[in-house]
Amino acid sequence: MANPDHGPAPIVGIREDFAELRGAFHRHARGQLVYAAEGVITVTTEVGLFVVPPQRAVWVRGGDRHKVDGAKRFQLATLYFDERRVRGLPASTSVLAVGPLLRELVHAAVDLPWTWRKGGREARLFAVVVDELSKVDAAPLHLPLPKDARVRRVCEALLKEPADDRGLEAFASIAKTSARHLARMFVAETGLSFGAWRQQLRLLRSLEMLGRGASALEVALDLGYGSGSSFGVMFKKALGTSPARYFHATG
Repeated sequence: MANPDHGPAPIVGIREDFAELRGAFHRHARGQLVYAAEGVITVTTEVGLFVVPPQRAVWVRGGDRHKVDGAKRFQLATLYFDERRVRGLPASTSVLAVGPLLRELVHAAVDLPWTWRKGGREARLFAVVVDELSKVDAAPLHLPLPKDARVRRVCEALLKEPADDRGLEAFASIAKTSARHLARMFVAETGLSFGAWRQQLRLLRSLEMLGRGASALEVALDLGYGSGSSFGVMFKKALGTSPARYFHATG
């Protein structure tokens, strides 16, 4: 496959099919809009996790080291933007809501030849893509990762076992610091309190599991909730609707 960083046009696209994907860390010089019409993908960067349900996309800023994982058959439509020649793009890596117009534009644009020139139909289509991209809202589907090694150890323990319900004092021993200091470091490193970070982790893991076909009850029990209803309350508070309706609306 040709390297999209070397495409002659300022925006080029690639469509790829996967039965499953366990990506390796890499980077592109160009910014990427990565869209999966079905399935749930997870993009990991050096500063956070970004979970992308159906009808969402992730913008990965050019130069950001990242990897893409998906556990179910899906198709990726990716547009690569030369940020030196294209203005109005998102400033940071983020999950984006994709409306019907942008969805159809991405599907049309990703299959265009890489040799398009200014003034033609392709240039006009890409201009609308960029205009729509400048208007979309970021979705709250990001989990920041800390740089400090002590906080990182706590986060890695929870990433392995999101259902771990122990309090801050127990995790302070992993960080080899006091609970009070760990609480301050969590906010300084991630922008979230310890409790809010763990809840956001569980929310994103629930989206991954639901995307693989797990039931809400299975997700609730795996993530440490006492019942499906308590998980549903958390989910609705975070995303404004129930798990079933969320995936129906985005599927």
